Amino acid sequence: MPRDTANEGPVDPDSHVAPKATRNRTLRVDPSEVAALRADLANPAHLCDDEAENQLDQVIVGDCLSVMRNLPRGIVDLLVLDPPYNRSKRFGEHVHAKRSLNTYSAWLGTVLDAARPMLKPTASVYICGDWQSSAAIHAAADDRLHVRNRITWEREKGRGAKTNWKNNCEDIWFCTVGENYAFNVDSVKLRRRVIAPYRAAEGTPKDWRETEGSKVRDTHPSNIWTDVTVPFWSMPENTEHPTQKPEKLIAKLVLASSYPGDVVLDPFLGSGTSAVVAKKLGRRYIGIEIDEQYALLAAKRLQRAETERAIQGYEDGVFWERNSRR
Repeated sequence: MPRDTANEGPVDPDSHVAPKATRNRTLRVDPSEVAALRADLANPAHLCDDEAENQLDQVIVGDCLSVMRNLPRGIVDLLVLDPPYNRSKRFGEHVHAKRSLNTYSAWLGTVLDAARPMLKPTASVYICGDWQSSAAIHAAADDRLHVRNRITWEREKGRGAKTNWKNNCEDIWFCTVGENYAFNVDSVKLRRRVIAPYRAAEGTPKDWRETEGSKVRDTHPSNIWTDVTVPFWSMPENTEHPTQKPEKLIAKLVLASSYPGDVVLDPFLGSGTSAVVAKKLGRRYIGIEIDEQYALLAAKRLQRAETERAIQGYEDGVFWERNSRR
């Protein structure tokens, strides 16, 4: 979407951040907020693996491989793993270089091995990736977990290509620790508008209903998701993190594979989406982020989640098709 510059004022020569357009709701951390937000972050040096309750609802700044060694065993119900994809990309002060598929798979395996002791026998694991890392993710997961499915979601943003197909989708691998796991299918129904509203012989609606003047059907979720909007500048959840996941996307994972009060772990928290969604949906969370600037964004979003509980695209206990509900 093009940037709205009509209402931008002059740039302050002493400022490193240009003023936002009037309708730009991108969340930033003001320098005046840093000290207070930093106080909300957990220090990994103070972690103690025998005080589980003290580690919940925390954003921890540090390297996840080191931090997870000192976290409580067997407390996590849902692991949301959104690692840097196998591309050369900068995240704040950290740069990730592209590796061979075998090297990337081995690295991802070390992350899963570090997280594994924290998981309950009934835990579920979701691993985010793209088509280039797909084989590496499957190899690492299949050696350690039960691979259940691969979700593909439409990432409608993206640049066009003249010599290749435009890449506008990403994957999420659904895995479980064991054979007994949560899957709350009724919590992740998708409400679709009915194009052909068939009626039974007596004239009653057949598998659809009318609400607010629209004919809709609540459908079972599939492993192809086309209803998710990538955060952009006019959405209140948007930040300047380069690979931020939508709250609606993570909400599907949380609702499907956990219950209220369960613990959600995200070792690559980024700007905080998994923790924010867990909080909004009544779950506990542990988030680990190596870059303090992103951790500060997460802390600010978590403060806002105290009063701003809505998740765009999720309302009345169902997920709505993209652009069908404000």
